[in-house]
Amino acid sequence: MSDNKTISRFMIGGTNSGSGKTTLTLGILRALKRRGLNVVPFKCGPDYIDPLFHRQAAGAVSWNLDTFFGSEKEYFRHAGDGVAAVVEGVMGLFDGIHPDKLDGSSAELAAKLDLPVILTVNAQGLSGSIAPLVKGFASWHPEVKIAGVLANQTGSVRHAELLKKALESAGLPPLLGCLPRNGRWKLPERHLGLSVGKLEESWLDDLAGEIEKNVELDRLLEITQGAVPTVSRERTFPSNWRLGVARDEAFCFYYEANLAALRGKGAEIVDFSPLHDRELPENLDGLYLGGGYPELYLKELNANRTMMQSIRDFAASHWIYGECGGYLFLLESLETFEGETVPCLGLLPGRAKMNRKLASLGYREVEGSRGRGRGHEFHYSSLTGPVPGPYLWHGRDLHGREFDCGGVRGKVSGSYIHLYFADQPELIVR
Repeated sequence: MSDNKTISRFMIGGTNSGSGKTTLTLGILRALKRRGLNVVPFKCGPDYIDPLFHRQAAGAVSWNLDTFFGSEKEYFRHAGDGVAAVVEGVMGLFDGIHPDKLDGSSAELAAKLDLPVILTVNAQGLSGSIAPLVKGFASWHPEVKIAGVLANQTGSVRHAELLKKALESAGLPPLLGCLPRNGRWKLPERHLGLSVGKLEESWLDDLAGEIEKNVELDRLLEITQGAVPTVSRERTFPSNWRLGVARDEAFCFYYEANLAALRGKGAEIVDFSPLHDRELPENLDGLYLGGGYPELYLKELNANRTMMQSIRDFAASHWIYGECGGYLFLLESLETFEGETVPCLGLLPGRAKMNRKLASLGYREVEGSRGRGRGHEFHYSSLTGPVPGPYLWHGRDLHGREFDCGGVRGKVSGSYIHLYFADQPELIVR
């Protein structure tokens, strides 16, 4: 560890999912960016969507912090790069893997990283009752410090005043601001529970303007100042191999720490678009097809015949790795929601179909010929039948259920599991 650096650092945690964490986080990130401040955003848990929004709002990479992955160390690697570090929580503050423990919760991260928590409360229908609600959260665990409160869905200036007085009278953490009720601040339409596409820049700017009017940003930055121990960057190797990474509307889910670790091991990351580019970039040594929404763009992907053939030709002599959406793209076909079967690359055995209900969700541990690792699954598609081996991984979930998953054919491999391999160099090498 190097010398400590004093910055403003805090977690925006919620009383529950739907309390307004993401909207308030985005508004605060954009408001601070508009002040010219260098802000480093983070997201609790394995989520991909919110970090993409953070990056757009703050103009800076957002890093995932997840205690199951061990990725909380990314906080110490990057928080000191700015004058403020803003961490968005996940679900309710104390919601984690187990209902009676902090494991996997936002609260666990706040305690481990010594992060003051700014508690978001959906205040619709609340006035004096905000006090016992906040008191319960503030006194629940001695290592979790609630520094202030943000009220979402307030109805009027008078409503906000009542909430503020209730907290002051009870000697509780102060109300630092509010976000008035307005249907405009609802996040975009979601596909299977996940937001699609980018946010409108004007929407972000207008949201930031609302935050600037209604949140005491100077006070927020002042009361959350503290020392952050920073770690030295690991030695990196000069670029000596070129990795093609699929990046477009169909493929967009990557842990930034994974890409940083690949660069550290000598990879030159070369972005390409299976949707829009005519063929692969030249002189690649491998391909990484991440997750995303290929099911929404399969017809367009198939229509780009030169790219499809370019990837198939590449597979004959080079390695390709796909996960979740990238894995689907490597299979033989996918049945859409409408029941239409659409061809995929056909580089791995197996057929899949889209379901209206969630097919798999949760943390996974895996092992195989390429080593051991940890990851996460979240997908609505499922395989339509058993896939012949060899499998890429033997896996287990947190309930002890064991299974074989993924596939390998020649130099092509993939599975539904989003791996976090940033601190596992043997996985990168293999």
